[in-house]
Amino acid sequence: MRVSVVDAGSNTVRLVIADVEDGVPLPVRTAKWKLRLSEQVGPDGTLADEAVERLVRAVAAAGATARMWHAPGPLAFATAVVRGAPNRQEVLRRVAAGTGIRMCTLPGETEAELTFLAARRWLGWRAGPLAVLDIGGGSLDVAFGRGRLPDFAAALPLGANRLTREYLDLQDPPGPEELRELRRRIRHELRDVASRIRWERPRTAAVSSRTFQQLARLCGAAPGRQGPFVRRELHCRDLQEAVGTLAALPAAERARLPGISAPRAAQSLAGAVVGHTALKLMGLRGAVVCPWAIREGVLLRYIEDGADWWTEVTGAAEAVPPSPAPPLRIAGPPA
Repeated sequence: MRVSVVDAGSNTVRLVIADVEDGVPLPVRTAKWKLRLSEQVGPDGTLADEAVERLVRAVAAAGATARMWHAPGPLAFATAVVRGAPNRQEVLRRVAAGTGIRMCTLPGETEAELTFLAARRWLGWRAGPLAVLDIGGGSLDVAFGRGRLPDFAAALPLGANRLTREYLDLQDPPGPEELRELRRRIRHELRDVASRIRWERPRTAAVSSRTFQQLARLCGAAPGRQGPFVRRELHCRDLQEAVGTLAALPAAERARLPGISAPRAAQSLAGAVVGHTALKLMGLRGAVVCPWAIREGVLLRYIEDGADWWTEVTGAAEAVPPSPAPPLRIAGPPA
């Protein structure tokens, strides 16, 4: 069976086409389109017409690529940059009209659950009680569980791009006061979730997303060209040093550092502060970097639970009104 998934994130639209063998999605083709949608939103989060048109063209190209590789219509979803937009329904309508592909937005907690599933499958049961963190452009997703799916999941408005716009855009590089305000905001938002993680005492912590991957490379992890099976770790103490390094440089010069790409250079500092603060508050000395994330989670859930699951989850997502700042939701009290 061949399947495909399209993910419209804050910076990039990504396509993964995979063959399923013994329940494992094996990539046969990947593609990406750099749109930087997060840089084309209004003060209230509304996506500009030009940004929507670029999104339509990218999704259409992804659909054409999937067809060329004989994959069914992609499972298509957009993350926080579209989910939180006041004109979300109009964006999704224009994508469907212009491409024939029905794109949806998933609740932040569902995204956290899917990322957790991907990390669980990658790391295996040997990981034991598992905490997973994922930094996107608009949100920080956190999940913890002992089984296939998490016992609780939370989506916090602590995305690297969001915080950069709110706290670090006044001067480049930012001053000490801006960094203090940023840390104060992160500690406030993380208080309840961090307490839960400390109480659960996970055996393994994992981080995913391009932000964490680039920060891990900056902190000395193996480069991506060595492949996904090389073990990569991100330690709290190294991340603290990375915050100091990034804070001392303007965004343009951060792009010269190992692992930091030019499109993400501006938001790398906010991502590092979020990552370091989260690990510290949760009592985690470090985490393993997981190459699988939400796209693989969608593929795995589709493979394991069938097309009815996707129909159900997308139908439920359409019934949820847009929210610029998704509220914290923790599913399930401590046992």
